[in-house]
Amino acid sequence: MAESLELEVHEFTKIFPSDERFRSVDQLLRSSAAVANNIAEAYRKITLREQVHILRSIVLGEAEETRTNLVRCGKKCLCDQQHADDLAEKYVSLIKATQGYVRFLQQSDTRKTHKLTNS
Repeated sequence: MAESLELEVHEFTKIFPSDERFRSVDQLLRSSAAVANNIAEAYRKITLREQVHILRSIVLGEAEETRTNLVRCGKKCLCDQQHADDLAEKYVSLIKATQGYVRFLQQSDTRKTHKLTNS
């Protein structure tokens, strides 16, 4: 999901005015890439604590930054506002999915710990 959103943002920013290349476009490209990259990094971490830290502090932050910037670009009339809002809504879904995954990881860890202490 994050990777496909990154590609959508990349395509979307191609229509932005050229004077936004090193402002809004650069920021959107960086933050959308950071979401996908950090999900991959979290997946490869050994401890649950590291995974949760990356997902909560970095992934959710970058996803929210991307969502906010998309909305702001639409309001500034740098792009089609409806398209920006649609993309922003997809980031809301990604944020919710990430939060759900973090809860799943934590509950799985709690169950493992509970089984070990009761055995």
